[in-house]
Amino acid sequence: MAEPRLTEQDYQTLAAFRFALREFLSFSETAAREAGLTPRQHQALLGIKNAQHTGGASIADLATFLVLHHNSTVELVDRLVRADYVTRESDTTDRRRVFLRLTEAGEARLASLSSIHLAELARIGPILKDLLARMTDAAGS
Repeated sequence: MAEPRLTEQDYQTLAAFRFALREFLSFSETAAREAGLTPRQHQALLGIKNAQHTGGASIADLATFLVLHHNSTVELVDRLVRADYVTRESDTTDRRRVFLRLTEAGEARLASLSSIHLAELARIGPILKDLLARMTDAAGS
């Protein structure tokens, strides 16, 4: 198989895209810490909230979302429960299954962080769109 022919601009675009993503992740981590959460706790709250429209997240669902081992996810959820951001609720049809739900405090903390993140994405969105378009064009040629 022939090596792909990449231009200097391809490398510059990939580097700029990775830089923009890392800047956003750094922004996100800082915002979470300023809100009194670890970045992983913030991501867990977002994952639990996202799963509520499908009936809720189990520990296994959250572990998959976070790309974590089950026992690490249990420890993370235990800390969120102690902080009063999350509750565990038994499934009414299968008592062995437990769903995670955000508390009012968890909802409020996540809403605050999410609006900050959406504002940042609105700010950097045009840059990301341009870089994605350049990479898509380069991949198609």
